[in-house]
Amino acid sequence: MRIGFDNDKYISMQAERIRRRIGQFGGKLYLEFGGKLFDDYHASRVLPGFEPDSKARMLAELADDAEVLVAINAADIELNKRRSDLGIGYAEDVLRLMDMFRGMGLLANKVVITRYTGQPHAEAYQRRLESMGVECYRHYPIDGYPSNTRLIVSEDGFGKNDFAITTRPLVVVTAPGPGSGKLATCLSQLYHEHKRGVEAGYAKFETFPVWNLPLTHPVNIAYEAATADLDDRNIIDPFHLEAYGEVCVNYNRDVETFPVVRELLEKIQGESPYQSPTDMGVNMVGNCISDDRVCQEAATSEIVRRHFWTAVQLERTGVGGAALAKIDLLMGKAGVSEDFSPARAAALAKEEETGAPAAAMVLPDGSIATGKTSDLLGAASSLLLNALKQVAGIDRETYIVSDEALEPICRLKTEHLRSKNPRLHSDETLIALSISSASNPKAARAIEAANELRGCDAYFSVILSPTDEKLYMSLGINVCCEPKYERHTYYHR
Repeated sequence: MRIGFDNDKYISMQAERIRRRIGQFGGKLYLEFGGKLFDDYHASRVLPGFEPDSKARMLAELADDAEVLVAINAADIELNKRRSDLGIGYAEDVLRLMDMFRGMGLLANKVVITRYTGQPHAEAYQRRLESMGVECYRHYPIDGYPSNTRLIVSEDGFGKNDFAITTRPLVVVTAPGPGSGKLATCLSQLYHEHKRGVEAGYAKFETFPVWNLPLTHPVNIAYEAATADLDDRNIIDPFHLEAYGEVCVNYNRDVETFPVVRELLEKIQGESPYQSPTDMGVNMVGNCISDDRVCQEAATSEIVRRHFWTAVQLERTGVGGAALAKIDLLMGKAGVSEDFSPARAAALAKEEETGAPAAAMVLPDGSIATGKTSDLLGAASSLLLNALKQVAGIDRETYIVSDEALEPICRLKTEHLRSKNPRLHSDETLIALSISSASNPKAARAIEAANELRGCDAYFSVILSPTDEKLYMSLGINVCCEPKYERHTYYHR
């Protein structure tokens, strides 16, 4: 994968910018962390070279000066809201996040339950956390939030919330997902700090949109595509333009809420330190692009991926029509179509040739590997084997998985696990390949080549099974599917 982003420069510049912002507020900063801290695969796809854990590694440089507050909405606990990318509930993700922070050497033992109204599951969750030694704090709904600033900044507003006592100069406020109340948590903490005579400030760390890239840059368009279901829009920050005469990109929700945030800061601190929502950010990602052309191409690919991912979601659930229509408009804005990746044409041609589901992948050297459905292998398994052979320099006609490894797995599936389909999923195929590698050096070479597929684009002529999709994700391969099922049935597993 070609590199277009300087990750080391980013970590260094971002950490330094945060240190400067801490100093701006007398040594205490509440930093709202938007987006994903540990698993930012979107950023790594549109900015090749950006590591998914870059933001976490940057925070690790500040570990001695930082602690973490994790916010979670009581309603999300009650409804068991889940992260679609990880498949776990927000309540469990809070524990996962704290474990990861602690593994980096950060102090992370405080949770704020926001919008608490006595929800039974939220109460039980708090008891569970406290039994683990986690400090829990409750924040309550405020009538008229966020527009009723007089009530909000009063003893009947933020004053009713529990105050989390923090001891480090940098307090990172994060959450398992959007709508968790990160901003309100930061502002409530500022209110209580100010009452106690402590100087403290607020800033926001949001990677996208990139404020110092053009509005029509593919990286920024890709962000709109990624948030199409939230109806986020990139716009020029009018407050920044008026204050400084400088064109910067922000997104509609931050611009719309900025007057209220500024007024709240004025009421809490006497005056607002910011003239625009862009002022509030500490994002240096745009300064670390080392090859703009590479990032533009990667971001364009991401826009197309979002089209297929949303189309498949619509086919699976019947939800997402408006988001798909918006992404199609963004594809037009970026000047790209569904056929941007040559893998799509190759997969559809192979399906036409064989009359069965097929797949294709663009390899690091630009060549294309294909896979077809056979008696023993599904298209995902066939593609994976062929791609591994191709990058490992093994002739395509060479068998690297022995019958001795395949047949017992197929027999186990049909005779003992009662599966009607003897074909191997890609994870089962990798197990068979691993078994074969004990006696076949070429099989061992193919396994060693797996890392070379990270970042490659694969396309499937039908919707991929969850098992195969998970395996490809684990290998770091980007997957797109034609939004149709292999069989015309009502129920799909």
